Formats: sequence, C-alpha cells, structure tokens
Amino acid sequence: MARLAAGLWVQAYMMRCQIEGIPVYVEARGDGTAGAVIIKLCTLDGQACAYERRYDLMRDTRSWEVLVEGPEPEVDAALARARSRDPDLWIVAVEDRAGRHLLDAPGLDG
Repeated sequence: MARLAAGLWVQAYMMRCQIEGIPVYVEARGDGTAGAVIIKLCTLDGQACAYERRYDLMRDTRSWEVLVEGPEPEVDAALARARSRDPDLWIVAVEDRAGRHLLDAPGLDG
C-alpha cells in the first residue's frame, strides 16, 4: 500500500482538526516526503501526550500509540531528544481540553 507523503498528511490532519475547531500547529517541520510524524496532544492543564504511528507486523496495520505522556515540560524534553536524533521528524501540536486528537478518525491512518 502506498503511503501519503508526510507533508501532505500533516496538511490533511491539520485541516481536519481545524474543521472540528481544534487548535493545531506545527512545532517542528520534518522531511516533506518521508519524515515521521508525532502528534503532541496538550490538554491545557499542564499535561501532554505524544503519539507516534507504529507498524504491527502481526496484523499488517499501522496504529497511533502513546510514545510519552505526563507533565508537558517532560513530554517536550522527550520530543526534543527525539528530534535531535531525527531531524526529519515532524511534531504537530494539538490543544484540546477534552483530549480530542482525531487520530482514530477515518482517513487519517496515512
């Protein structure tokens, strides 16, 4: 199955969030074609959760799973370390008190 270029996926994801009235912005721009994407969900109470897409060999599927969660400064530090190892990494921040991230919405499996 062909994968959508990272930059196009990020644009589509941001548009879906904006349609739902969820604030979203790019914290770090990665490689437009093949960069990995991490979604950082900020619940505006000092907490955050970062999601990364992982491939499950047994099921032949990709899913969004928690990479790190906790106080936002700790999540930011973990993401800064990840970005220092992989400069092609995209970090997209979502701000929603209700914890909506839309990663389970149809069409966003990338």
